[in-house]
Formats: sequence, structure tokens, C-alpha cells
Amino acid sequence: MPTTEPERVPDPAAARFPVVDPATGEAFEEAPDQQPDELDTVIDRAQRAWSGWRTDPAARTTALRAAADAVEAAGEDLARSLTREQGKPLAESYAEVARTAARLRYFADLAPRTRPIDDGRPVRSEIRWRSLGPVAAIVPWNFPLQLAAAKFAPALAAGNTVVLKPSPFTPLATRMLGSVLAAVLPEDVLTVVTGREPLGARLVSHPGIRHVTFTGSVPTGRAVARAAAASLARVTLELGGNDVAVLLDDVDVEGIADRLFWAAFRNCGQVCMAVKRLYVPARLHADVVETLAQRARTVAVGPGLDPATQLGPVNNAPQLARVEDLTRQALADGARAAAGGHRLDGPGYFFAPTVLVDVPPDSPVVTREQFGPVLPVLPYRSLDEAVEAANGTGFGLGGSVWGTDPDRAEAVAERLDCGTAWINHHAELSLAQPFAGVKDSGVGVAGGPWGLYGNLQPFVLHRPSEA
Repeated sequence: MPTTEPERVPDPAAARFPVVDPATGEAFEEAPDQQPDELDTVIDRAQRAWSGWRTDPAARTTALRAAADAVEAAGEDLARSLTREQGKPLAESYAEVARTAARLRYFADLAPRTRPIDDGRPVRSEIRWRSLGPVAAIVPWNFPLQLAAAKFAPALAAGNTVVLKPSPFTPLATRMLGSVLAAVLPEDVLTVVTGREPLGARLVSHPGIRHVTFTGSVPTGRAVARAAAASLARVTLELGGNDVAVLLDDVDVEGIADRLFWAAFRNCGQVCMAVKRLYVPARLHADVVETLAQRARTVAVGPGLDPATQLGPVNNAPQLARVEDLTRQALADGARAAAGGHRLDGPGYFFAPTVLVDVPPDSPVVTREQFGPVLPVLPYRSLDEAVEAANGTGFGLGGSVWGTDPDRAEAVAERLDCGTAWINHHAELSLAQPFAGVKDSGVGVAGGPWGLYGNLQPFVLHRPSEA
């Protein structure tokens, strides 16, 4: 997952911090550098707004539908702002804005169900649902708007209020989104705060926060859980993955090549559930490597605002350094770059789309989450060997199996230790399905009704049965 946030340069008087365009490596705008002590007022206002927001489900539905319409109306401005600070191609930013609106619309029409309890006693019992209170949503830089909506849409639909903090690498589009939504939501129901550390640490440990939902790295996720434990706040943690794709020996290499390539390289590989390790039957290994390497060599890499660009830059300098270090270490350990393997010349944070072969299976580029445009392709001799390797890391977000016999592929997918598995595609989610990882990939569930109920508390009411 994304790197942790940059450390603050001690300067208490600073009111703003620079935002860098990853296509140039230069600052082009500033964002408010809010201080931790400002959160007391923000959370107090969210607490007071909660008392009215939680009481009227019909008004919430109307407001969230209006919010979706407002996001769509502001789509062009939001998309351009997102590309400028995140780096992804403009078409992908438009798609992210569309998914943000779609998520608001989905949760606007989702309501918890009162459930009777029939246990044979002369009592009429029902499970009802209550909101929690102010929710802290901490969002990374790879999909700032989409992941923000994945957190605040179900929280708001459940009757909670939200304090949303984007990454300091990508604060601008989220601030714009907050302004768009402020025009249609009641005051203080959704508040966007921006700033560098320790703002996030204070937010997740604040005693007024009742639920913390965080997406980011495993070490930061553990720190978030420890901080939230002080006030016994609920936590939902999506901590990324080192997703595997296993190709079977009957796979149509050319037929899946484009889907497989983009499953690994979309958004410059900066996707928590992107394919980050590829296991291939030994007899097909050379064909698969050359097929993917050819695409890596010819894909159009450039600034996201250029209509010809298919792959943008890495988002930030620390992440570029991480990708470069992992690649350099793999090459030093004997790996070979069938394509790429190096940073591109010129300004900005560009790294050549990279396909690695002859990679030692214990290389960090295999065992860790590189979160960049680098894909190690590893041969296997037996399916048992491939499954053991696939399950051999601490991650367990997603995985996929590719072949012409879907029943056989499904049998292999059942053996993967992950929260979601796909057959002949990867990283495709619907709004209605749960999204969760196992092992170090997270705690709790997002998406669909499960995401809604994760923002609710059961309330059981007993009364005597009527005669």
C-alpha cells in the first residue's frame, strides 16, 4: 500500500504545505496545514451535527442522492484536479469521479433491516440498528476520491457524521469534493481536514471518534489500531495486498494478455489489489514474459493530462524511491528486466513499466508490496508449488486464477488465502459485494450491506408478547 505520510518539518507557524505535481516533480499548489488542536472543534461540531442527521433516514436518502448529482455536475473540475495531484490519466480520473457518485447513490438507497428474534419465549424481540457517532476516515493517495466515498458514503447512510482526512500528497481534489458536498449536505455532517502528521495520529486517537476507517500500509494500520484502542473506537483497516495471479497450463496466453497486463499496471501499479506476483507454468514462462514485456515496452507513459497517456507517473518521491530500491535489489540478486527496470529520464516521478524474470522467490520485490509498475514473473513446476508460493506471504487481499477450464480454475482459487478471488480477470469489484482481506491485509469489511452494517450498532428491544 502507499507509503506513510511525510514527516512534518518543525514549524508551528506554517499554515499551508506544498502539493507536488508528480508529472513534473514541482509544487503547483498549497493546501491548509491544519493543526491537531483544531480537531477538538471539528469533532465537537460533528458530534452536534450527528444528533440531527441520525434521526431522519428519509432526509439522508434525499441528501445523498443530491450529493451524487452534485459530484457528477462537478466531474470535470474534480477529474482535472485529481490528475494534477495524483498523476493518473485523465480518463481514469473521470472514471474515479463516476464511481464516487455511484457509491453515494448506492448507499443512499440502502437501509438496515429490523429483524425479529423468534426464540420460543413469550417475548417479542427485535434487532434494530443505531449509528455510532463521528467517524474518522483516513484515505491514501492512490484513489483519493473513490476510497473516500467508500468510507463516507456508508457511514453517512448509516446516520453517522464523518471527519475525512486525505493524504497530504493528494489533498486538493478531496477538498474540492468536500466543498461540492457541503452545498447539499447539512452543515458539519462531512468535514474535510488536511495536514501533515501528527494530524492523522491525533484524529484516530481522539476520544470523540467512535469508528476509524483507514486504508494504507500495514505498519501505519497497526499504529492506527493501537491509537484507536485508547477510546475503544471501532476500526476498519484495509492494509493492502501482494496479490497473486496463477496461470494454469491450459491458459490462452495471447487471449488474456491485455487483461493480465492492466490488472498489474493500471494506475501505474498503485492499486492495493493489483496483480503484484505472477506464477506461470514453466513451459509457458518465456511466452508469457515476452507477451507482457512487449506491452510494457510500447505502452504510452506520460503526464496524465496528455490525452495520449496510458500510464502516468508514480505519485510521490518516497514511493518512487521504494519502487527503484526494490527493483535494484532484485537485479542485484540475479533478476533480469525483460522490460524496464529503471527510472525514466526527465522531470517527474516516472518509472519504466517493468517485467522481471529470474527473480529469487524470497526477493523483497516478491514478498513485499512494491506498489508500482513492476511485475515479477515466476515459473512453477506443479500447482501445489504455485499455491504454496501464492499463500507464502503475510498478505491476503485478492488473487486470481487464469485458464480455459473455469471449474478447474475455481478449484485452484478456492485454495488461495485471500478475501476475494477472480477467474480470468482481476481486481473487479461491484458496489454490492463485500471487500475484505485476511492476514495482514486488514480488519473488518467494506462494501455492500456489510459496509453499511460496519457503521451501525445493534440495538435489541424486548417487550411482552401480545395476548
